Parts: sequence; structure tokens; C-alpha cells
Amino acid sequence: MSSEKLKEGEDYYIENGLYVFTKAYHLKRGYCCKNQCKHCPWGFKKNKKRISII
Repeated sequence: MSSEKLKEGEDYYIENGLYVFTKAYHLKRGYCCKNQCKHCPWGFKKNKKRISII
């Protein structure tokens, strides 16, 4: 991405004090960071191990 400033509501929003990047931002960036972003357009999901509590 270029050095243009991010626009609140278009590139991100704030939820519970955290910055959440939008699908539009991820598409502008052009690649997946593999951090399980909430709006990942590439659908990256880590394999979650389930733990059984007996």
C-alpha cells in the first residue's frame, strides 16, 4: 500500500477499543497476513485444536 492515510469507516473501524480492518482495506493491501483477521477476504483460518474437558 502507498503512504496514503487510512480512512475510518472505509479502511477500519473501532470495536471495543480495537482497530478492525475492513475487507476493503485488506483488498487494497493485496495479501493475507495469516492473522485470522475478522474481515479477511481470503478466508484464512488456522486449524483450531479442540480440547476436551472431562
